[in-house]
Amino acid sequence: MSTDNKDATGTDNADIDEFGYKPSLVRSLGSFHTFAAGISYISILTGTFQLFYFGLGSGGPAYWWSWPLVFVGQLMVALCFCELAARFPVAGSIYNWTKRLTSPHTAWLAGWTMLTASIVSIAAVALALQATLPELWSGFQFIPDPTGEDTTAQALNGVILATVLILFTTAINAFGTQLMARINSAGVFIELIAAVLLIILLAINIVRGPQIVFDTGGVDTSGRPLGYAGAFLVAMFASLYVMYGFDTASSLAEESHEPRKNAPKAILRALFFSFLLGGLILLFALMSAPDLSDPAFSSLGGLQNLILAVLGPLGGSVILVAVVIAVIVCALAVHAAAIRLAFAMSRDNNLPAGSKLCTISPRFGTPIVSSVVIGALAIVLLLVTFSPQIYTVVTSIAIIMIYTAYLLVTVPLLIKRLRGDWEPREGAFSLGRWGIPVNILAVLWGGFMTINLAWPRNEVYNASEPFHWYLQWGGVLLPGIILGAGFAYYWTVQRHKTGVVAEHARADVPTDTPVQEA
Repeated sequence: MSTDNKDATGTDNADIDEFGYKPSLVRSLGSFHTFAAGISYISILTGTFQLFYFGLGSGGPAYWWSWPLVFVGQLMVALCFCELAARFPVAGSIYNWTKRLTSPHTAWLAGWTMLTASIVSIAAVALALQATLPELWSGFQFIPDPTGEDTTAQALNGVILATVLILFTTAINAFGTQLMARINSAGVFIELIAAVLLIILLAINIVRGPQIVFDTGGVDTSGRPLGYAGAFLVAMFASLYVMYGFDTASSLAEESHEPRKNAPKAILRALFFSFLLGGLILLFALMSAPDLSDPAFSSLGGLQNLILAVLGPLGGSVILVAVVIAVIVCALAVHAAAIRLAFAMSRDNNLPAGSKLCTISPRFGTPIVSSVVIGALAIVLLLVTFSPQIYTVVTSIAIIMIYTAYLLVTVPLLIKRLRGDWEPREGAFSLGRWGIPVNILAVLWGGFMTINLAWPRNEVYNASEPFHWYLQWGGVLLPGIILGAGFAYYWTVQRHKTGVVAEHARADVPTDTPVQEA
């Protein structure tokens, strides 16, 4: 190892010392690995192919404007995260950042919110295979569906495919960070190449001009108090459900070289490339569709159907193979991020059986127990939310909780700035005098979109029979129950046990009290 590398490693380890931890994870990831982790979590091919139908059906072609709008809003959040990633480059970014910004109780709530949402996200991403694999080959439809309209058969088949994928991500994440990073990086490389190829192929086949993005598609706005604006706020979900998870690059900080420098770059690059490529895919898809009024394009699997219609069976199948790869690496990245968050919280003994969850395998250098437990919970979630309608509600709630977790970071950071207590790391990424206005915009954006996501709309939470009031209000009730019950458990039981576990504590730090900073 060169002197420069030794110096960098020493500095990186000093960042961990600040939290009272000793180094326990292996630093083996470079700048591309961290970038790949962020972009595979966002996963433009997974998100756009999974949600295009919803945006088109809810807001018509004009829903495309939600893509740049969500990008600008999320960019404000990402810029705040860049400063935090440079200042506190440790595993479990959301949890540990909040721990340094505010009280340990708020930090626990932020970590719990993000962790539960991440487990749901693993299951949701894995289910995306159902929209693509049977399109490639009917043999992937293990549960007979002769008419192609049996939603129960499709849901059950989706659970089978998703379970297999989660077992795969569990094994890969358990058997070593480098193996996970290599597979993820290879998958991201394929996804980026496929995205560029898809943009070119769609551009070659355009049949209408870009003015299509001003067409509302005759969306029925009767009965809506806000008219088309109300429909657009619903259609925004198709973009809001995609452009998050960029903080994953910083979650791998303790396994990365020079994370103070690389993590902020990875966060911004992942968000920017996702916006650019995803926006062009959506634009050229709208411009090249043979007939945008075709109901096949505004129903589940809409973009898959559109690609097959435009590019034909052969060209469309090539792109769909890339989509399958994107789904796999997206699930791998979401699982990896959830593991790091669980590891970070359990290292402080802030989860049940924390000393077990944070155990590092001496052979593989990974928290195997956390990997297996998170994978198992995601599979159980698939089984207990088998109903397509219920799972739609649960998936939507996961996104609400992720935006809530982001607010639990940006709000305390803004309070620190306004009090004059925030000091970015010298020589690292800093917003400077733009810090307060960017942070204010991040909080306003996050708050408004959390309300938008949770608003009890029938078309989102109770779109088909049987209609139940508790499903319509699921975006308010379930997050409240999850957060309330979780925090009640923490307050009455877990907070009394909190403290850096002996295995991970610095020699000079007592393990019976937490190392926290208000």
